[in-house]
Amino acid sequence: MSEFQAGPLLDQVVIPDDLRQKIKEEELPQLCDELRQYIVDVVSEKGGHFGASLGVVEMTVALHYVFNTPYDQIVWDVGHQAYGHKVLTGRRERFHTNRVYKGISGFPKRTESEYDTFGVGHSSTSISAALGMAVANRIQKDHDRQHIAVIGDGAMTAGLAFEGLNHGGVEDTDMIVILNDNCMSIDPNVGALKEYLTDVTTSHTYNKVKDEVWNLLGKMSKFGPNAQAVAQKVENAVKGALLKQSNLFESLNFRYFGPIDGHDVEYMVKVLRDLKDIPGPKLLHCVTVKGKGYEPAEKGSATKWHAPGLFNKDTGEIIKVVPKNPEPPKYQDVFGHTIIELAEKNEKIVGVTPAMPSGCSLKYMMEAMPDRAFDVGIAEQHAVTFSAGMASQGLVPFCNIYSSFMQRAYDSVIHDVAIQKLNVVFCLDRGGLVGADGPTHHGAYDLAYMRCIPNMIVAAPMNEEELRNMMYTAQQENMGPFSIRYPRGKGVMTDWKTPLKAMKVGQGRRIRTGEDLAILTVGHIGNLAIDASAELESKGISAAHYDMRWVKPLDEIMLHEVFGKFKKVITVEDGTVQGGFGSAVTEFMAEHGYGAQVIRLGVPDEFIEHGTQPQLYRECGYDAQAMVEAAVKMVGEKSASSKLVG
Repeated sequence: MSEFQAGPLLDQVVIPDDLRQKIKEEELPQLCDELRQYIVDVVSEKGGHFGASLGVVEMTVALHYVFNTPYDQIVWDVGHQAYGHKVLTGRRERFHTNRVYKGISGFPKRTESEYDTFGVGHSSTSISAALGMAVANRIQKDHDRQHIAVIGDGAMTAGLAFEGLNHGGVEDTDMIVILNDNCMSIDPNVGALKEYLTDVTTSHTYNKVKDEVWNLLGKMSKFGPNAQAVAQKVENAVKGALLKQSNLFESLNFRYFGPIDGHDVEYMVKVLRDLKDIPGPKLLHCVTVKGKGYEPAEKGSATKWHAPGLFNKDTGEIIKVVPKNPEPPKYQDVFGHTIIELAEKNEKIVGVTPAMPSGCSLKYMMEAMPDRAFDVGIAEQHAVTFSAGMASQGLVPFCNIYSSFMQRAYDSVIHDVAIQKLNVVFCLDRGGLVGADGPTHHGAYDLAYMRCIPNMIVAAPMNEEELRNMMYTAQQENMGPFSIRYPRGKGVMTDWKTPLKAMKVGQGRRIRTGEDLAILTVGHIGNLAIDASAELESKGISAAHYDMRWVKPLDEIMLHEVFGKFKKVITVEDGTVQGGFGSAVTEFMAEHGYGAQVIRLGVPDEFIEHGTQPQLYRECGYDAQAMVEAAVKMVGEKSASSKLVG
């Protein structure tokens, strides 16, 4: 049972059929208030995404009230909007487990509910997915099923959304795209589309004027039976006069409706009922407020209230645990401050991010050097090729993209950067398992997918000092394509502002000597190996520890040392073992004729669900305890000594 109490109307709704059968239309505003309060109650105490779901409460209720879900299919874009949807679709009693280890997912997930028609985590997929569903059902003669894509205006900035619109406009499908226009993704929206939608919502739109003209001419008797024909001519004139406001979606053959107030649930119900009966592709433009109905979120920073953590629901005060001792900064903040430090000395450096200036901390450079830092919107592929274009003219772009988001731009990395040997520095934030966002956001694959690209340098710092020095190294002359990945969360150094210095690409370091086996790590996870080595010493096992730093090129001198001395080796990485760092090490071993027992620890060949990072490291078998267990399995417990080296 849930510890949270639902209001009297919401308590009657377990699934959407209850909503349609038990709730009267005039009761819908009260139901929306109760649903919004329930989300506030749960998220304030349990955490999670916040503002986006509050902004679509009325839209969510109206959709499930009008459409016969799950037979009619709703695709959410992105899942940040779907909390109300989850509460109304059989998961209210489990909603408090949202994003918790072994609990429900923070995003729509097909295996979790039949109402989650398409799994989402990254943005801009809804139109293509809903169109694919609509075409499939048309082929299967299922003509009365409705398909609705709910896409945030931030997600509309991605090329994939426009590709879906371009195709959808020529398919004979009864598809509805609902554009949730709140001028926000996580950070404020940018680009020409944002300006276009602002124009639409602040001036007389084509549809409003068209309806007024049609109604007026229909009542004027002097036109008689020709009223409609005259109205059509006037409509065409209106189209021309308001081309800027009306052309974008209709030019793609979507009938455009709106903008309408996305918080008027009764009017939303009326409009959606009308749209059900109109054939062909349609776009409904709804204006909403992110954080609607919760005053601190409405008046405060939408970025702050996107996922605020725990907060006092009565005052809006964010609950922060103040550490007793100074804590290390987040890796992202180290990046954010270091790029400014580098850019002050190197006028060629620029920063690029696809809609994540706060998440990756490029916001600091955007504030300090606004003409040299660029938020390009949710457009990862463009971010990479845009960076390549600048690099071709002698600049040094630091293209900062989350590891899992970079997957969307892989073709551009190969064709536009690597083939041309351009000096674009990819700073891949959220490398490794990220925690509560789950499988759509885990950055498990970048070490593997980057190391197979010719000309690419692949690096992973173990601490903040190494991150800074890798960034310094990457912006030197003739470095070419350069990938640096680091994890979500804090580093290990409280005194991290060490002087910047160049590193020798492909040179690792030995942290600890040993006699029985060697532990080879890359990246932040190496800090857990320090703990494991100490525990192994207490068990009489002497383990050497090497921080390899570089996945490509590997430190071959160091690997010759390792395999020349040790017959038992453990590799550890916060990423997939399929084709990653451990694979690179075993390939080296085989190519040079060494014989050794190697255990590779890392993310197994499966998608990992959500949980805290320590929980997931344990589940996947590469936390400090797992390293100890692997070493004991290899050599047993015996008396030995280890020596720490500087």
